[in-house]
Amino acid sequence: MIRRSLLFGPLFRDGKRENVERFDAIVVGAGPAGSAAALTLARKGFSTLLVERGRVPGAKGMFGGRVYAWALQDLLPEWAKDCPVERYVVRENLAFLTEDSSLGVSFESPKLTQGRTASFTALRSAFDSWLAKKAQDVGAMLVTGIRVDDLWREGGRVRGVTVAPNDRVAADLVVIAEGAASVLVRAAALRTDLEPREVSVGVKETIELPAETIQERFGLGQKEGAAFVFAGQASLGLRGGGFLYTNRATISLGLVVSAEDLARKKIEVAELQTKFRTHPAVQRMIRGGKILEYSAHLVPELGASMAPRLWGDGVLVAGDAAGFLINNGYTFRGVDLAIASGIAAGEAAEYARAAGGMTASNLAAYDRFLRARNVLTDLERFRLAPLFLKNERLFGMYPRMLMEIAERLYTVDGSGKDRLLSIVLDEASSADIPKWKLLLDLLQGARSM
Repeated sequence: MIRRSLLFGPLFRDGKRENVERFDAIVVGAGPAGSAAALTLARKGFSTLLVERGRVPGAKGMFGGRVYAWALQDLLPEWAKDCPVERYVVRENLAFLTEDSSLGVSFESPKLTQGRTASFTALRSAFDSWLAKKAQDVGAMLVTGIRVDDLWREGGRVRGVTVAPNDRVAADLVVIAEGAASVLVRAAALRTDLEPREVSVGVKETIELPAETIQERFGLGQKEGAAFVFAGQASLGLRGGGFLYTNRATISLGLVVSAEDLARKKIEVAELQTKFRTHPAVQRMIRGGKILEYSAHLVPELGASMAPRLWGDGVLVAGDAAGFLINNGYTFRGVDLAIASGIAAGEAAEYARAAGGMTASNLAAYDRFLRARNVLTDLERFRLAPLFLKNERLFGMYPRMLMEIAERLYTVDGSGKDRLLSIVLDEASSADIPKWKLLLDLLQGARSM
């Protein structure tokens, strides 16, 4: 790991530039997308600089804590030998909450832990540092504690980056992988400022619990883990939801909530998180735990509908900076798409080099490589999901309706029982919504999710 003074020290003397450090490629951001891009580029013979603003990779990053392994397996087929896995997810859970009740659906299968279909929980600091080290091992240079202030542009194309306070580093290609609130994507004129409707606010608490307690409480083996998605009262009816992932000796508990709704309702996300944490259904899972860490970040919300232009002369965009995230209500995917986009960025760079240089027309091959890895394919397939999930009935009315149905279904008081169909039709009739709207919501949900 190289510090600023070793790389940029000789660039200026007495206020005059003596030389400019040059690389074939500079990758900005040592998160999953950036490290995957740097690793792929270095493997393909590019001299590669990986620049990270934090003191170490992962120090400033935040994610829910779930990694789908398929893209990692494409990048590092032997990843499981030393990857800092917390637990392999063997059980998926979807829970609807009202003020004091919960209704859950659980799915468990051995296929969830096999090969490309596996997923696991991880802690960002350990995972990002591990992946960045893999990029270093194949020749990428990692520099930490460096803030990239701007792109260095000449003649209408990107020539490198400007780093604080006033140094420049040249490169034929810059890969922007600095997260959803990327300033460099705007500097490259690939996107205008983000709007509240395009992002959510993600918050997470890391809660300490003994490994044995987690295994007993969730019915898990030593390396097994569980994942939960919560809807309804988790976000107090605002558009969004909660998540819980089991780590080895901690719980990752958090929310992702519409930034637009938070502003409109004038609610602090910390208040939502406190109420979510103290919900009876959640408390049963985390009781006795100690909060070790609190983190937050912006989450790209609209998927393909908010993606910037992904390439230009001398520049590519990967990961969250490109809006590569899929939330379809039952899965929340970001890390796998980030890694896959980093690989695709390296492949596009190799193609552009062979085609004559890092021009926008040559780098447009990035689209093809993203589709070959099903990044853009999946984003476009679920393009309607973010719009459907803006329906406020999904977070208030429908969870309450499901809870009423469940309560009537399981209540036995000697007054006579109705059949399931009668209960469902009765609750649907009593809901404050026309039947045609309910049917339309059902059809739109089936189409988009």
